[in-house]
Amino acid sequence: MWQPDGWDVRVRLGVLTPHGDVGPESELQAMAPEGVRVHAARVPFGAMTTGGVMDPTIPLAPVQAFVEPPYIDEAVSLLAAAPLAAIGIGFTSSAYVVGADGEQKALDRLMQHSAGIPVVATCASAVAGLKKLNARRIALYDPPWFDAELNRLGADYFISQGLDVVVHAPCGLPSSQRSINPSELFAWITKHTPDEADAVFIGGNGFRSVGIISALEQDLRRPVLTANSSLLWGLLQAAGSAATPTHYGELFAPERV
Repeated sequence: MWQPDGWDVRVRLGVLTPHGDVGPESELQAMAPEGVRVHAARVPFGAMTTGGVMDPTIPLAPVQAFVEPPYIDEAVSLLAAAPLAAIGIGFTSSAYVVGADGEQKALDRLMQHSAGIPVVATCASAVAGLKKLNARRIALYDPPWFDAELNRLGADYFISQGLDVVVHAPCGLPSSQRSINPSELFAWITKHTPDEADAVFIGGNGFRSVGIISALEQDLRRPVLTANSSLLWGLLQAAGSAATPTHYGELFAPERV
């Protein structure tokens, strides 16, 4: 008799996302298994204007500011008032800029505002996921709005975590979120991924990419992680949930024996 109303949920997850960016929550909810819902809180991001418009390349200062007080701290406090199992930072590039130690310090600070709800980060989740998959040599591809310096900082981040980055580059596609086409991204990554890479990581939570994970894994015959698939995996782990997405990569497969 009754129609679904969204209340019958097993796990509710929170995500902190740039104020004009609908990408993180869209991809997280698309991947989420039945019974998992995603709730977003907006955090001001100085490189994004009305309608989600950004410059062709984003400057480093607002990227770093995204994870600094007070706005993200306030967003965590507000989001933590909801009945959530875990909260994720839907932002890749800040970890690139502040490094793994800075990322952990931000997580520790935000946990002081989360009422005990675990707070997880995209890049730390990606590192944990890659290690789960026994991947040590990665191809790192970032959105076209990441310039060469930001992409290099990304490579430095993963190298600092014991991974070998065999190739890294911003994807050579139009530098606009709305212009990203899954078929073009698929073609670019398959063309540029070297044989020596154990896995691929696609950075950028606002970079439309989760829809091609399965196709890339079939073509490249190796694991493919994106910012948002890594974040969802980390959120589900932190929430202690056994819910498992399907068709979004080997990351979500049962542990190897």
